Amino acid sequence: MTNRKTAVVLFNLGGPDSPDAVEPFLYNLFKDPAIIRLPGFIRYPLAKLISRKRAPLARQIYDMIGGSSPLLEQTKDQAKALQLSLQDNGSFKVFIVMRYWHPMADEVVQDVKDYDPDQIVLMPLYPQFSTTTTKSSFEDWDRAAISAGLNKTTKRCCCYADQDLFVSAYVDLIAPLYAQALKDGPTRILFSAHGLPEKISNDGDPYAAQVHDSVRAIIEQLGKDTDEKIDHLVCFQSRVGPLKWIGPSTDDAIAEAGQDGVGVLIVPIAFVSEHSETLVELDIEYKELALEKGVRSYIRVPTVGVEKDYIDCLHQLVLDSLNQGQDIHSASKRMCGLSDHGCPNICK
Repeated sequence: MTNRKTAVVLFNLGGPDSPDAVEPFLYNLFKDPAIIRLPGFIRYPLAKLISRKRAPLARQIYDMIGGSSPLLEQTKDQAKALQLSLQDNGSFKVFIVMRYWHPMADEVVQDVKDYDPDQIVLMPLYPQFSTTTTKSSFEDWDRAAISAGLNKTTKRCCCYADQDLFVSAYVDLIAPLYAQALKDGPTRILFSAHGLPEKISNDGDPYAAQVHDSVRAIIEQLGKDTDEKIDHLVCFQSRVGPLKWIGPSTDDAIAEAGQDGVGVLIVPIAFVSEHSETLVELDIEYKELALEKGVRSYIRVPTVGVEKDYIDCLHQLVLDSLNQGQDIHSASKRMCGLSDHGCPNICK
């Protein structure tokens, strides 16, 4: 326990809180240089064009889940649970920063400055590191902090793709549903993660490799009490635009399951909260695709949300980041300071 005041900042994507917020949310997303890697004089007008073109379809998607994203409320629940878990370890206050909609870094930096902590821990709700998510969020925070004159000792947890408690949180959710699915016949577990343009991955972004790290650890723990091989596949969803994306795609994986005569248990492996890509894409669109492709059964595993082991994972990472001399990079049980292009050391 310490008497030092610690601000813990949780980072997430964010989502529109009303139909009117959809287009500006999309504009904020596409103007991010981590998303569209073009000079500003091209990127800004292009982001305006893309957001205006995509807004009508996006509004229809959000209409399916009540007209807005549930991501902020779910992140608030995670923040409350984490703060409660930390209360016996000292003076902690947990803040939330959304990357593309409110509350954004410029707003929250001022709240943290008013709290006047002795130290800050930056904690992404992205288990697997990507330059398009964690790095983008950290850099935006650094910009806002410099602008606001917030200069405090800051630790960063860059990723936790195969951290034991993160893995066990997923296993606890998967195991009973997998057992249920197997009663109906052979079942393939599809671990679906948000996609990434192949060019970004080829440039050294470690996201895809860390998704595979997560799945490898989960399958190992899930199958520890059986000699039978667990049929599973890593796949990627949410492709947009003309670029080639990493694969296989979740669409193709579902179609293949239909051809192979196996049921599908689908796991949102890179999402820790429910939002449009789980509630619409996985629960509605891919379920309809599975029916169309003759998949015998389709069961979706929920996100880890406020599962005890996941909150305990975040709790442990916060404490580790304060106790260690380096920033935390737990994928493959390593620490930050790697030389790999695109890895978390470039966030510093």
